[in-house]
Amino acid sequence: MRVLYHLWLSPDCRKVRVALLEKGLDFELRAEYIWERRDEFLALNPAGDVPVLVESDGSALSGSNAICEFLDEVHPDPPLIGRQALGRAEVRRLVHWFDGKFDGEVTENLVGEKTMKRLLGQGAPNSKAVRAGHANIHHHLDYIGYLTERRIWLAGDTFSLADITAAAHLSTIDYLGDVPWKEHEEAKDWYARVKSRPSFRALLEDNVPGAPPQRHYANLDF
Repeated sequence: MRVLYHLWLSPDCRKVRVALLEKGLDFELRAEYIWERRDEFLALNPAGDVPVLVESDGSALSGSNAICEFLDEVHPDPPLIGRQALGRAEVRRLVHWFDGKFDGEVTENLVGEKTMKRLLGQGAPNSKAVRAGHANIHHHLDYIGYLTERRIWLAGDTFSLADITAAAHLSTIDYLGDVPWKEHEEAKDWYARVKSRPSFRALLEDNVPGAPPQRHYANLDF
């Protein structure tokens, strides 16, 4: 059976988890504490980060987008990146937006400061960064609202890797209770649809040791 090495609040790892479940692929989930720098894990991925997917034949893949592209090529149904060139380009544009712009402006400033710093022993959160994260998230939620007013899903008529990527980031922030849903009803309605998908249910059951989620986190009617 394939194995996915992950961290609970890593958006990249959550993205791959949902993609695997959308494809209906069986896998074993193993938490990898990357700060331990295990030799066995570094042999799989010299970069020492997660996610890493080890296929049944022992092939090791790393990098969330590389893994998701691989899955979509080898297991094309349902397609998560799209079948037409323009559609694939739009999915990839939005994946880049959330993995780049959203991650740098919001995820790193909230999840990175509040959670990852503690796990990595890097000291207290930077209050200026946390304030920036809280301010920046509004722009991105507005953009999700703008997209879903014009499309069924973020990249078009079908659920795609763009939705998975955006929801993976937001789910980690929602775990901490830092998403201002009441001020962004359109984004909230879209996220409620994502949360209701069977592939997302496993994420809603996550409970990080020593850091339980907010009460509304797993609630479909939040």
